[in-house]
Amino acid sequence: MNEETIIRRVSAVGVGGNILLSAIKLWAGVVGRSAALVSDAVHSLSDVLASLTAWLGVRLGRRPADEGHPYGHERFECLASLALGLLLTLTALGIGLGGVKTLLTGGSSASPGTAALWGAAVSIAVKEAMFRYVRHYAGVLGSSAFLADAWHHRSDALSSVGSLLGAAGAMAGYPALDSAACVVICLFILRLARDVLRDALSRLLDSSCGAEKEQELSDFIEAQEGVIALDLLRSRRFGDRLYLDAEIAVDAEQSLAEAHCVAEAVHDAVERRFPEVKHIMIHENPAAGTVGSRAFPP
Repeated sequence: MNEETIIRRVSAVGVGGNILLSAIKLWAGVVGRSAALVSDAVHSLSDVLASLTAWLGVRLGRRPADEGHPYGHERFECLASLALGLLLTLTALGIGLGGVKTLLTGGSSASPGTAALWGAAVSIAVKEAMFRYVRHYAGVLGSSAFLADAWHHRSDALSSVGSLLGAAGAMAGYPALDSAACVVICLFILRLARDVLRDALSRLLDSSCGAEKEQELSDFIEAQEGVIALDLLRSRRFGDRLYLDAEIAVDAEQSLAEAHCVAEAVHDAVERRFPEVKHIMIHENPAAGTVGSRAFPP
């Protein structure tokens, strides 16, 4: 599948899956007399907005560079990830505050039926499948927005776990279990939100790609023909892509044209080997040594 097909399918899974789950959970909540599951159904319907936000961020982020944006539009994906991280935070706080409120007021006296259990179980299974599907293709595309949306699906699965535990607990005579589970799930989702927000901010602030990735890049560059040493390598994230600045040491006795050919070969090899590299700028230095009467310091 090409990128456009993957984007359409992942978006359709997110939007269509949430609409279908919302209908299933609403029916199960009403028939099974579970207020938690009815609330979860409304939550799933609101998640359509999250999937649409991810789709919009990916589509805008993959627009080609133009006169007004010569470096491209990749940061749209970061903005989408940031929005999804905030949605995760609001989701977590809504679940947690609802659980605390119910605990403080003594819990619900309604006794849910088995339909509520089945509705919550179906939601957990489907949302976990959606999480795995979207996460897989987020990795294929290298998309932070789709990855954030995948974790949003996982947060929904966790909230459905709360609905399942609450329904089971109420049927067993422990209605407070629902509220307690909501508080615990709130903490899990807040942790997910923190990771999503931290990653989005990192990509927005031109951070490096990390020591491990830079070492991999350095080893690859130093192994190229004509490169005597790598004097400097700097990286910065631009959305989901990387910009690199490198200084390579080449044979000082080469002509300028020959040194330029080495740099061009390294440039092309890096961008072929690492598709996440949007561009690498390479400067050639004469290797340490002496040429004729001129000394080149290390």
